[in-house]
Order: sequence, then C-alpha cells, then structure tokens
Amino acid sequence: MIPGIGTLVNVATVLIGSTIGVLLGNRLPVRTREVVTDSLGLVTLLIAGTSAMAVLDDDLSDLVGQSAPMLIVLGALLVGGIAGSLLRLESRVESFGGWLQRRLAGGTTSADRHRFIEGFVVSSLVFCTGPLTILGSLNDGLGNGADQLFLKAALDGFAAIAFAASFGWGVAASVVTIIGIQGSLTLLGLGLGDVLPDAHLAAITATGGLLLVGVALRLLRVREIPVADLLPALLVAPALVEIVAVLH
Repeated sequence: MIPGIGTLVNVATVLIGSTIGVLLGNRLPVRTREVVTDSLGLVTLLIAGTSAMAVLDDDLSDLVGQSAPMLIVLGALLVGGIAGSLLRLESRVESFGGWLQRRLAGGTTSADRHRFIEGFVVSSLVFCTGPLTILGSLNDGLGNGADQLFLKAALDGFAAIAFAASFGWGVAASVVTIIGIQGSLTLLGLGLGDVLPDAHLAAITATGGLLLVGVALRLLRVREIPVADLLPALLVAPALVEIVAVLH
C-alpha cells in the first residue's frame, strides 16, 4: 500500500464531514448546536480518559518502575508546557487560524472570525493529539498498513460533522494541520527501522490523553486551557522515559 494513503483518506473524510456539518448547522437552532458541541466534549473526555489510563501500562512500569510513570507524565506536561508557552504555540496556532479564515472564509464580523478560529484550533487538536495519529502514521510510513488511520479517518469524519455544525468551515481548515502532522510522522516512519517501544508509546498516549482532557474542557466551556502550548509534552514524554530508564 502506498505510504500516506491513510492521511489522504483522513483528509477526505474530514472535508466530507465538515461539508455535511455546515449544511446541517445552518438549519439547526443555536441551542441544538450547543448540545452537539457538549456531546462532542463528553465523548472527547471519554476518549481522553481511556488514553490517559496508558500511564498504568505494564511495559512502562517494568521499564521505569512503579512510581515513575505518573511523574514522567507530570514532567512532560510541565517541561512541554513551559517550552510551548515560551514559543507562544497557542497564539501562533490561533493566528494561523485567523489567517486561514481571512483567506478561505472571508467572514467580516468578529463573531465569524472567532467561530472559525475556535473550530480550526479545537478540530486540529482533537484530530491530531490522539494515539491513533502517532502510531497509525508511523505504521503507515513503515509499510505496516494504514488500517489504524482508516479507523481514525472514520471517527474523524463523524466528529467533523458534529464540530462543523457548531463551528462552521474552520473545521475543514484543520486538514492543513492533519496533512502537516500526519504527513511528517509518516515520513518519519519511512526513516525508522521499527516503531517506538511500547513503553515510550504508552507515555505518549497517556500524555496525549491529558491534552484531550484540556480539549474537552474547552468544548464544554469549563476553561480555555491553552492546549497547543502543551503539545511539546508529546515529545518530552518519550525522552523522559529514556532518561528514567537509564537511571532506573
């Protein structure tokens, strides 16, 4: 199978889902759209919880010790969050979303602009911080098949319908992020001889789960956590596992 086909299918399902969502959203009252967003927030919270449970993975505990996994995830979030805030990742992502809005949507009101940016940011984070994004893209590049990305594409397509019903075309713009992140990981897979060790992947999955909690809180309008600032934690987590494993 051609490397990258999984990402292309993912992009297609998000675009199709976004189109359906926008068409439905224009016919739905505001209250109904808010209920749809709340439902997505709750489901995202469920996915986040199951992903975060990877902190209890046996492979991770065997490598670094029983008490270290929680500290590794905490350290990854702290170090990654500090790095991300210094790099101003959240504001850069929002600025990029605003630039896309001006180029693609052309909304004239501040409400249109905010809705587009929020849809772009939230969708990009939901579609690109889960474990299927990392493992699926790496396996696609390694030639192990794109089955995981096909599953992710189906899930993202349905999610895009719900998101676009509330946020509009900003959800469709998230395909730029999908192509950038999943495409890069697929290319990385082409250059690797094997996938990440299970312990390192568990640390990434658990950290990504907590990032999704932040996304869910945004969707539920509980707190505007700058999740993009925390994205470097996904790189810090496996590095900390390696360091602790050496010291263990």
